[in-house]
Amino acid sequence: MSDHSVVPDKQHHYTNALIHESSPYLLQHAHNPVDWLPWGETAFKKAREEDKLVLVSIGYSSCHWCHVMEHESFENEEVAALMNTHFVCIKVDREERPDVDDIYMTAVQLMNSQGGWPLNCFTLPDGRPVFGGTYFPRTNWIQVLRRLNESYCHDKDRFVEYAEKLTRGIAASQLIETPATENGMSPEKLDEMMVIWKRGFDRISGGNNRAPKFPMPNNYEMMMAYAQQSHDEETMQHVDLTLVKMARGGIYDQIGGGFSRYSTDMDWKVPHFEKMLYDNAQLISLYSKAYQRSGSNLYRQVVVQTIEWAKREMMTKEGVFYTALDADSEGEEGRFYTWSIDELREATGADYELARNYFSIGPKTEWEGRHILLCERNDDEFCLHHTIDAMTWNNKKQQIFENLLKVRANRIRPGLDDKSLTSWNALMVSGLLDAYIGIGDEDYLELALKNANWLVEQQTKSDGGLYHSFKDGISKIDGFMDDYSFTISAFVKLYEVTFDEGWIQKAKSFTDYAIAYFYDQNSGMFFFTSAKGEQLIARKMEIADNVIPSSNSVMAICLYKLGYLLENEDYRSKAKQMLANVYDGMEQYGSAYSNWGQLVLIVTGSFYQLAITGPDWKKKWVDLSKNYLPNVFYLGGEHGNLPALKGKFSENTMIYVCVDSMCKKPVSTADEALKQIV
Repeated sequence: MSDHSVVPDKQHHYTNALIHESSPYLLQHAHNPVDWLPWGETAFKKAREEDKLVLVSIGYSSCHWCHVMEHESFENEEVAALMNTHFVCIKVDREERPDVDDIYMTAVQLMNSQGGWPLNCFTLPDGRPVFGGTYFPRTNWIQVLRRLNESYCHDKDRFVEYAEKLTRGIAASQLIETPATENGMSPEKLDEMMVIWKRGFDRISGGNNRAPKFPMPNNYEMMMAYAQQSHDEETMQHVDLTLVKMARGGIYDQIGGGFSRYSTDMDWKVPHFEKMLYDNAQLISLYSKAYQRSGSNLYRQVVVQTIEWAKREMMTKEGVFYTALDADSEGEEGRFYTWSIDELREATGADYELARNYFSIGPKTEWEGRHILLCERNDDEFCLHHTIDAMTWNNKKQQIFENLLKVRANRIRPGLDDKSLTSWNALMVSGLLDAYIGIGDEDYLELALKNANWLVEQQTKSDGGLYHSFKDGISKIDGFMDDYSFTISAFVKLYEVTFDEGWIQKAKSFTDYAIAYFYDQNSGMFFFTSAKGEQLIARKMEIADNVIPSSNSVMAICLYKLGYLLENEDYRSKAKQMLANVYDGMEQYGSAYSNWGQLVLIVTGSFYQLAITGPDWKKKWVDLSKNYLPNVFYLGGEHGNLPALKGKFSENTMIYVCVDSMCKKPVSTADEALKQIV
């Protein structure tokens, strides 16, 4: 248990127990006048002894409205006095403790039908929730504090009764039906899904026809794979419309690379300016696959520029990636990324008019007295409009970008959340591998390998499990299910690229660990928390896909692929049961079941296994991987011991196209193999 004694700090009026934490978010609150405690038994013991309600306040370091509420309320001495007198106050970093966040987010959503961050949930001294909400203005917050304290003092029985009902509701949200997998699945399920999903398409700006707009990369990966296999031109056009509009909008950092978390408007113009690793890792994958499919220079530019941003601003010298960049700098959201006319003119000099036109500077780009850089036309259109040749414009554009980046580098930077998370780094491994597959830059493979080796060497526990978080040389917090599923997925993809069977053995080891400590025999699903870890008021599962695909959908795909490679029928059986559990009704809300949709494509369609064996396997792999083949899994090498490779080696380099372990006649060229993939 942590030592929560506080040493006075002469530079600050107040210092609380968060000063001993490593989380950047918790440290942001370490000098509030609120007597914050970190999550743990110490806080709840204090609440029981003093018979007080507990405030569980949850956020993350780059959260704009978290900063606003801190400034308005948590830095205010009057408000802090109320909180300290009547409540035990706990601060939680949602990125460090997604399990705690999920419990209380579910509670607040059950109470209010909506949630978000900052998340403020009041609980009994035993942790059961009784009241909650998100951002409260100071006046409202004071009223909530006083009303809750008075009510609790006069009618505790009502609080206990409500807490019991709400806790049952949280537990009931996990109830999962387990139909027989033999009931039948078909690809028509995705046809039904897309008919409903298309009703919500924004046909002008891409994405869904409502704001705010989140990138949702897995949605578009699934749509792209579905459209390719079902020859659905309408869906593919919507994918391209969305990717182009995002890449040209304000949600994308036009000069520095990288995407902000979401757009506040329908046109992808005004972002919420925080940059998250998980968004950008997945968007690197998405745009890499879109480039592989289309050959679009815009998509390639997004991939290259975003990886350069991640290397420049988010990566340690060891090749590990940080968590997030704040939306705010100099006390203003977006200040770092936006420009005044005078700043643009001074930075671009003689090229100002070209820069102004290229970035569409005018009434459309104006936001809160400054300008957001957009890019509404491609380079060919721009050159034609300005009667400038492509080479001259490319040189000028490069100089404009360099000048703007140089000026921006001298500004006060947004805050960096410098912890590293296992799950999000695993997503980045996958993103880098997809970029390597799509673009062919060996540096991307080297970066992916460096990060993957860090996951093995630094984030693996002595019992074979994973740690969740890393900062200042210290790995901590038992891994959650997303740490396992994303790491396993990344290692399976590493095998597909390198044919190094060591990655499959590591993936199998983490898979068996997850089955041992996360698997629920009753539902066939995986809990988010380990049976060996801290037991909260409920043990939850991630089922629905969101901005990040759910740990269960990712794990189901991994089990299916590993089941084929290792000829492990138990793995494949588990994957099919997991899909059966969500199959009925998934068509009603495609956005929440997009990654499950990819598993439907695998299970019900033609899922090809391409075994490339022999001394010249790498060249054949390169020839094949230039093609967008979402329904293909690669295996092979010069030698190999995987069960799925048995009988597939000879002196010559051969390609075996297989479906459900039934292989067609082996061929020697990529073109011949492609003809066997119908």
